[in-house]
Amino acid sequence: MAIARKSMGDYLVEKGLVTAEQLRQAREAQKQSRSDLGKILIEQGVASERDVAEARAQELNIPFVDLSRFAPESGAVNLVPEHLARRHNVIPVKKDTATNTLIVAMADVNNPYAADDLRLVSRCTIKAALASATAIEDAIGRAYGGPPKTAEGADGAEAGQALKPAGRTPTPAAGMSDLYAEIRENIAKSGSVGEVASEEDEEAAVAMADEAPVIRVANALIQQAIKEDSSDIHIEPQRRGVRIRYRVDGVLHETMLMPKYIQPPLISRFKIMAEMNIAERRIPQDGRIPITYQGKDYDLRVSCLPNAHGEKIVCRILDKSSVLLGLNKLGFGAETQAQLEELVGQPQGMVLSTGPTGSGKTTTQYSVLHKLNSIEVNILTIEDPIEYQLTGITQVQVNKKAGLTFGNALRSFLRQDPDIIMVGEMRDLETAEIAIESALTGHLVLSTLHTNDAPSAVIRMVDMGVEPYLISATVIGVLAQRLTRKICQNCKEPYEEEAGYLRRFGFKPESADQKITLWRGRGCELCRQTGFRGRLGIYSLLRMNDEIAELVVRRAPLADIRDAAKANGMLELREDGLIKVLDGITTPEEVRRVVFTAGVG
Repeated sequence: MAIARKSMGDYLVEKGLVTAEQLRQAREAQKQSRSDLGKILIEQGVASERDVAEARAQELNIPFVDLSRFAPESGAVNLVPEHLARRHNVIPVKKDTATNTLIVAMADVNNPYAADDLRLVSRCTIKAALASATAIEDAIGRAYGGPPKTAEGADGAEAGQALKPAGRTPTPAAGMSDLYAEIRENIAKSGSVGEVASEEDEEAAVAMADEAPVIRVANALIQQAIKEDSSDIHIEPQRRGVRIRYRVDGVLHETMLMPKYIQPPLISRFKIMAEMNIAERRIPQDGRIPITYQGKDYDLRVSCLPNAHGEKIVCRILDKSSVLLGLNKLGFGAETQAQLEELVGQPQGMVLSTGPTGSGKTTTQYSVLHKLNSIEVNILTIEDPIEYQLTGITQVQVNKKAGLTFGNALRSFLRQDPDIIMVGEMRDLETAEIAIESALTGHLVLSTLHTNDAPSAVIRMVDMGVEPYLISATVIGVLAQRLTRKICQNCKEPYEEEAGYLRRFGFKPESADQKITLWRGRGCELCRQTGFRGRLGIYSLLRMNDEIAELVVRRAPLADIRDAAKANGMLELREDGLIKVLDGITTPEEVRRVVFTAGVG
């Protein structure tokens, strides 16, 4: 049988901090004023603020923190900006790295918005502890130093530096909790009732989408994603809320859960920014949002998909400066990079990049074009969409409504005296045949295919209907790639592992009990406790030779083509991954995650 906990007042009486008569008088005063009992006891001078906070912690069965004796850890304080700590009167005191839990001292643990804001900025699970309001204010002053900062007065890195959608007024990001309250108040004024605003109330949703609170929420989500080097933002309507997830280094992380009533105006806001049809909710839509943040230009490719709980928004964040990294910064081994540069230096032929969506094919293609771009060559591209704009290169956007397709554009390209042609993706036989014709008539053609590895590209083209002899005559190289997370350099540590553990990567131990030193990330603030920070490529380059060309013409099995390519020096993806594991760049588990599929060993 559960034992009932004592009330705050009874605890104070039991400890001899107030008398029974004083408690009775305070409760009488509470009936008249409907104020908080603890506040009344403090105002009457019969109990200290600290005593009331400790008693309330006992009543609620949560920890009490004596901030006069316990100094907050600097690592915990650094997770929460000062303006947010002052807004909610909270102070982070300790972080449990094992459970990714941030313990936060609060004066009001019933604040429904503090936990949401703290979870958003810290990416931790929030565990509340109680402390007196005055002690928290003093601790904030000691921890952060200097005068209080507001969201508008803090520096851009913490408080929401102006995020400028093209043609719109910059708006500083503010605390989410205040924005929630403003949005809900506006919903009430619009006549919508209940917990969730009706999606049929189109005019109200459109009106709220253009109001400052919703604009600041949308800007804050975009700004936070950019600050965390996210590649995608997922805004996902759920049955009882709206889930926000960011994809960082190829892995999705849940950032926060928003109240359900935020959904209609927030979705409408993103659709307005992306110039979509806000009244259409039955079919998928696509759009783009140009963004300038901290002096850098970004493109957000926005996709809207109707589902059972509303419309899901996914924004792909494209940093226009990232394409200028250069081949030497993408993770190529010295020999593989030299071989690729030799292939793309040929005056004619076709070089293909293969891999699943999000494997870095576009970045590799643009890096190749950036290397080849010069006054002496005419480079044309046909893309859907144009992801990055390169100076000195003629880039053409597919426009199916106007009749501009890959095939039509390629036919026109041949009359534009090109030296190098890039085709965003070979999706059908028509595109493949014209690309091959371009390669046969003295042009270098770059393109992409969706296949699992380099040898499979040949089989894929045959399946599309391309004649094998045309493939062998034009394809000079196929680059397969994946993106793997890099071990965080800040918390990198060595460990011993059985060498046999790496057998499936092609490693051959010298003995049955051989040990090998590998590396992993322990987890730190810089890598958000994941042990990984940043990504690089794993590559497999097939170079066409006479033997492989003959196998292609004979429609030989994939295994025979793969064996011939390996004999010609091709490293498989898992073998290149093994090199990066042994060099301490990534981990075996990460290589297995991105390279190995069912049935591949």
